[in-house]
Amino acid sequence: MTRNLKITARKTDRKNCRVFGHVKYLNSQVDARFLDLSLTGAALEMKGPLHAASGSKVRIEAENLGLLEGIIRWKHNGRVGIQFDVNSNARAQISSYFRFFHKEVRPVLATRPLAISGANRMPHLATSTLKS
Repeated sequence: MTRNLKITARKTDRKNCRVFGHVKYLNSQVDARFLDLSLTGAALEMKGPLHAASGSKVRIEAENLGLLEGIIRWKHNGRVGIQFDVNSNARAQISSYFRFFHKEVRPVLATRPLAISGANRMPHLATSTLKS
């Protein structure tokens, strides 16, 4: 048995990227990192809380993308999905990013900070000693 959940699939493929920027909603601004990007939208990881509900209009500023406007489509665990306003300027900005700046990257999972044992030593994860 299948259920019709009325979920619409993405129309364009998203590509993983590492672009940093700011998300502005009303009078607040939150630093963010683009996780993936397409001509129609993006997924962002927020560095702090964004007090906006799904359906809210936001502005995104990023160095390699410029200023983009969009609507929040989903929020979950500090991540936000944004659908860009459909206009020729936004499509041109994103196309330009893919043409001149985009480098294929693998997704990055959250990592824990490395332990540093000493003032001038290199960081390391763990060391083990074997005794005979």
